Amino acid sequence: MKPDQIKEWSHFFLTYKFALDEVETKLNILNEEFQFIHDYNPIEHMKTRIKTPESLMTKLRRKGLDISLEAAREHIRDIAGVRVICSFSTDIYHIVDMISMQSDVKIIEIKDYVKNPKPNGYQSVHLIIEIPVFLTNRTEYVGVEIQIRTIAMDFWASLEHKIYYKFDERIPEHIQQQLKGSAAMIDSLDRQMLALNEEVQRHRTQTLE
Repeated sequence: MKPDQIKEWSHFFLTYKFALDEVETKLNILNEEFQFIHDYNPIEHMKTRIKTPESLMTKLRRKGLDISLEAAREHIRDIAGVRVICSFSTDIYHIVDMISMQSDVKIIEIKDYVKNPKPNGYQSVHLIIEIPVFLTNRTEYVGVEIQIRTIAMDFWASLEHKIYYKFDERIPEHIQQQLKGSAAMIDSLDRQMLALNEEVQRHRTQTLE
């Protein structure tokens, strides 16, 4: 690449970093306010990441697209990502609602793999949003992917991801079936923990009365 192209690509990734910073700050504020109002925080923790230039270019090639900023901006939606980890499945939808109500956030797409899990058992809610990034001479609307899942869902997804790459994306059928079975157990555990939490909340309310 020529020096001016390197600078353009560097600024491109910097803009996505700014967008991630804004989303992370926004989610922290929402979490703290929710804690103040309801004495409970729906977000356990967050992880952020930006694709490396190599990873982005590989994805562009795999999709048969030009290696250009324009193609990346238009066709790759997960350049910047935030993973939000919750305690309970109901927290997922609290967070979706809070994000949706932000006037400066535009929801581009919602994929609900909690209500409709993937065939392998994967569960999570994925949002593609656009958020304004205020630069020195212009405002850019930058896409960010937000994945929201419970601790149990994240545990399963992390292990599945490692297994997926150990088998070079060709997981034997019997292991796929075991993974799907473990996903069902994770879902059952989430439901049990949610029911237990609701029982604790009812007991707490009765005690206060």
